[in-house]
Amino acid sequence: MTFWPRRQQADALRALPLEWVLPLCGGQRDPRDPRKWHTPQGVLSVTGPKFMNWNRGTGGGGAIDLVIHLQHLDFKAALAWLASHFPAPVTPPPPEPTPPAQFRLPAPDPGKLGRVHQYLTGPRALPPALLAPLLQAGTLYADTRGNAVFLLLGKENRPVGAELRGPTAQPWHGLAPGSQKDRGCFAVPAQPLPTPGTADRPVILCESAIDAISCLALHPHAGCLSTAGARPNPPWLKPLLNQAVAVYCGFDADPTGDHMATEMITIHPAIQRLRPAAHDWNDVLKARA
Repeated sequence: MTFWPRRQQADALRALPLEWVLPLCGGQRDPRDPRKWHTPQGVLSVTGPKFMNWNRGTGGGGAIDLVIHLQHLDFKAALAWLASHFPAPVTPPPPEPTPPAQFRLPAPDPGKLGRVHQYLTGPRALPPALLAPLLQAGTLYADTRGNAVFLLLGKENRPVGAELRGPTAQPWHGLAPGSQKDRGCFAVPAQPLPTPGTADRPVILCESAIDAISCLALHPHAGCLSTAGARPNPPWLKPLLNQAVAVYCGFDADPTGDHMATEMITIHPAIQRLRPAAHDWNDVLKARA
């Protein structure tokens, strides 16, 4: 096979739906979460052509990467493996709409809290005095996997999602399945949205819960919220602007953070940019620790 036919074959096999390939590699779909697959290499989260192995802290995109990961093959062998299982050109069917996963609070495990606390106060340099009220309020805890769980609270102080942070040798972060970050946020001091206590203090928006706590350590007279990722216009922002004395966009000092901050200020001109002196607020805090 010459170069171009081989490349066309690789492109076609790479585009195979991962849901077709996973059962052939011993994967089983989780009955409670259609995006989660149990495989011999660990639990995978699958979103379209992307996959992430949370047990191993690695992921990839496309069917070839998936076979390389699950079958321990090199590129050429993975291509041959796929060609043997899908010898004829295939046209993927139109994707079926995936029902949204229902949010469930990650189960707490007090026995793993010490490890989480050591991670947050050690490598992350977060002040224990700021963590204590969050632990007491239950908006920060450890789950059964040893992850730090930061609750996103909505109206009536109800959890609507959770940021997860893994204090492992290969740290990772993400959202609990079913999280609805448009309906609430993580706040320090811990308060629901709308936030009645923000009328007398400025509010700083950060990209993550750890950044929000770090920002509060650096700006103790502010209230700090996590948008759970850089995004310019979460639905709860406009009601917050009607209550807060001032709102600052404290997104990361990188191209994404700067771009999202510009979009946010374009939509809401009353917001001002507050750019961290390092990449993010936690880096600033660690530099001063």
